[in-house]
Amino acid sequence: MAKTIITYGTFDMFHVGHLNLLKRLNEMADNVIVAVSTDEFNEGKGKKTLIPYDQRASIVESIKYVHKVIPENSWEQKLSDVKEHDVDIFAIGNDWKGKFDFLSELCEVVYLDRTKNISTTDLKKSLTRFLSIPHKDLMKAFEALEMLRRDLE
Repeated sequence: MAKTIITYGTFDMFHVGHLNLLKRLNEMADNVIVAVSTDEFNEGKGKKTLIPYDQRASIVESIKYVHKVIPENSWEQKLSDVKEHDVDIFAIGNDWKGKFDFLSELCEVVYLDRTKNISTTDLKKSLTRFLSIPHKDLMKAFEALEMLRRDLE
């Protein structure tokens, strides 16, 4: 009998950690449903995304491991999603361990290890640090790189 698995996430700045998650889900079940957090839901959580919902959903939907994408509009919808989509397994990162155990009455709940040393939060922090470098310092760095390039020719 075919198994259905569901996961939830923002999937902003899609990276290899996201891909690894979706691949693992596909290995665990025949049908993979991904609920992508909407911009409005993220705003309500105080979370700012760089990529709009429609684009994030389109990216996730185009991954070969994903069979269906639905919008995540609220915390509460998980219960109704599990029922509506006949979900056998609810899977999410282990940073949420214990938070969704209440779903175990309806399906198996699995907390998965995250890909080591990669996260959207870390990527955003690096980008913020880079963007905080004063313009004149960046220009000096580019000038130094240009001189090095010329010296190596």
